[in-house]
Amino acid sequence: MDDIANDISSTIGRRIHTERVARSWSLAELAERSDVSKAMLSTIERGMTSPTAALLVRIAAAFGMTLSTLIARAELQGGGLLRERDQPLWRDPATGYVRRHLSPVSDMPLELIRVQLPAGAKVSFPAASYAFIRQQIWLISGRLEFTEGDIVHKLETGDCLALGAPSDCVFHAPGPDAADYLVALARR
Repeated sequence: MDDIANDISSTIGRRIHTERVARSWSLAELAERSDVSKAMLSTIERGMTSPTAALLVRIAAAFGMTLSTLIARAELQGGGLLRERDQPLWRDPATGYVRRHLSPVSDMPLELIRVQLPAGAKVSFPAASYAFIRQQIWLISGRLEFTEGDIVHKLETGDCLALGAPSDCVFHAPGPDAADYLVALARR
């Protein structure tokens, strides 16, 4: 699994570098736009570290894209069918959050993401990460406390939540089991 994580980190790093160069941005400019240090960005671009979800969200937002789009651009080669064995899998080293990109690359405005959040784990995303998307969450199993701004939604297995206007969000799996959920993203 560590070799797979290193390969994905390298691929994500190369994609971030490609996106930055395509915009003619220096590391300093991306650092300013993403609020991620130049040193960390350099380490990520060289594939020397596996960045956390929080860092990747800030970098993706600086590029005007979602985390899903950034990872999809890094991992997917296109085509109408994306077999399970080829679906990019990414693990947040800070929380153990596992994210599987289910959708093949296409020009459709819809992306499907499956997430497994370990019991007790929390992942926070700033409002900026939702600026370009609409989102629904369907809880496959476990329990999920989803904080959207000042509102806490307590989801049980089978519940589906449509998110409102962009706001700071926290995903929390209160346990005793992991939360396994599907996220449907629609680009605006």
